[in-house]
Amino acid sequence: MANASHVLTVEVVSPDKRVWSGEATMVSARTLEGDIGILPDHAPLLGVLVDGKVEIKTVAGEKVEFTINGGFLSVSQNRVSVLGQAD
Repeated sequence: MANASHVLTVEVVSPDKRVWSGEATMVSARTLEGDIGILPDHAPLLGVLVDGKVEIKTVAGEKVEFTINGGFLSVSQNRVSVLGQAD
């Protein structure tokens, strides 16, 4: 497992439920400003998500993908929240 200081705590939330949560080493998504990759110790960020994929690389090395129909991405202190309609 990755060093705890080099891990992201990630949560993907739809309006009606939590879709996924866990630890990851990377999150990538598409915002209004373009594609973004989030790694541990990323600067705080609040972004508007556009329709597209959010990819999460778990600490186990697996890739988890969600299709997002708009929403928000929040990054602060190695915590990433994806808030939107996830399929």
